[in-house]
Amino acid sequence: MHFSSRLQDCLNPCGCSLNGKQGWIPFRSTGLLTSDPRLSDCMRQLRQSMQDSAGTVMMDQTLFRKCVGANILLLTQAFRRKFIIPDFEAFASNINQLYYSTQRQVGGHVADYIPQLAKFSPDLWGVSLCTVDGQRHSAGDTKVPFCLQSCVKPLEYAIAVHEIGTEHVHRYVGKEPSGLKFNQLSLDEEDKPHNPMVNAGAIVISSLLKVRGFLGVMEYLKKMAGTEYVGFSNATFQSEKETGDRNFAIGYYLKEKKCFPKNADMIAALDFYFQLCSIEVTCESGSVMAATLANGGICPITGEQVLSAEAVRNTLSLMHSCGMYDFSGQFAFHVGLPAKSGVSGAVLLVVPNVMGIMCWSPPLDRVGNSVRGIHFCQELVSLFNFHNYDNLRHFARKLDPRRQSLDDRNKSVVNLMFAAYSGDVSALRRFALSAVDMEEKDYDSRTALHVSSAEAHFESFFLAAHIFLCVIRWGNTPLDDARQFGWDGVVSVLTEYQRLYPRSSESETEDQRKLDTLKVVV
Repeated sequence: MHFSSRLQDCLNPCGCSLNGKQGWIPFRSTGLLTSDPRLSDCMRQLRQSMQDSAGTVMMDQTLFRKCVGANILLLTQAFRRKFIIPDFEAFASNINQLYYSTQRQVGGHVADYIPQLAKFSPDLWGVSLCTVDGQRHSAGDTKVPFCLQSCVKPLEYAIAVHEIGTEHVHRYVGKEPSGLKFNQLSLDEEDKPHNPMVNAGAIVISSLLKVRGFLGVMEYLKKMAGTEYVGFSNATFQSEKETGDRNFAIGYYLKEKKCFPKNADMIAALDFYFQLCSIEVTCESGSVMAATLANGGICPITGEQVLSAEAVRNTLSLMHSCGMYDFSGQFAFHVGLPAKSGVSGAVLLVVPNVMGIMCWSPPLDRVGNSVRGIHFCQELVSLFNFHNYDNLRHFARKLDPRRQSLDDRNKSVVNLMFAAYSGDVSALRRFALSAVDMEEKDYDSRTALHVSSAEAHFESFFLAAHIFLCVIRWGNTPLDDARQFGWDGVVSVLTEYQRLYPRSSESETEDQRKLDTLKVVV
């Protein structure tokens, strides 16, 4: 069998043309993108091979191993549906339905107290998500850059905790919801800003991070976004400075109350805060940032540890209690997930240990949250059991996309047995790299090896050699089936294998050695 066919089976398990319009659809159904940084070398070498061979994928064993070998664990997980969302295609379809139903929401007003924000159309609406395994999906205006505004607050707080520690940070800022507007001139009983998610708290955090510089913070954000788009809007920055009277008032109030660290420059801290609020992302890059928080500080598409687990835990806790302005209590009650909104119309939502989502629609409600963003989040937890306090075992009315359906398993067993019965080695190889456990058994406890042995399909043996001792409900092993149907060649191969490796408990390494030996025998 050509290695080109093996590569096509690996990256395109449904057998579609790699060059056709639908060539990558089976691969994308896993949720991975061909632009995933983890697959960059593989994709580059594959494209180069296709160019060298005028569109026909032909490569020798060495190049095949070099191309796929480094990614074999990732690809195997993807095609066996071992990611956090097994049926990603169905999940993405549900997200699309939520997107279009939310698009019909009207009302709200685009923020105009910062003139640059008022230029965005109220019709813009995008949703992107990224799971902790790097599965991606987007709908709508997800490539349009917009400023983070207040969505930068949990990110700068996480960086501050990661850099200088929880104890030091909370000498200057509290942890409690304020119950007041985000830009209120108000401190807690200890004369500290109530939390890092209000303007006063974020300005103090900016004074702590100022020594790291703007480029230092940008480097962190780019790592959180997996090197995807993170930019800067100088026009918004200048607009913020020119219309930031309220923030200047907060700054002077903080200075009067001695809230800043010793020797901190209040004006410089405010300038730095305006810069951070003017950082641009897209829904797509923002969703990877959110997924990095969902994944304990590890960027899911690069595997790099960007933030400490402690920094992420603290950040998500404060997002849950304080992230949605003076709507935080209602959001925690109805949605039950950590989130942060911004006056640009962004909502950064985290489903811990599952995924990150970035919604963006400029029209805001009376408290400054995106009308469509809030509605989408509410509909999301109405459909899926993502609310922190949903009972995963007994809440049957909601969908759990983390579970693989029983129907999928039944279909896979039937397809596997038919492929073994007909000796379709290409299909069996494809199943081995896709959504099928090769040790699956039918209602009689027969495996694919039982069926192959009964039909004398030698080439199928390598797929299931390590289960040659499995017994069906009548007590037969594959060797017994081969004897029953008079396949002397099959009996010879399995007998020799059994002689070389008698029944015992052995390590995975030994099992692999056995498998390689059987391939040679066959």
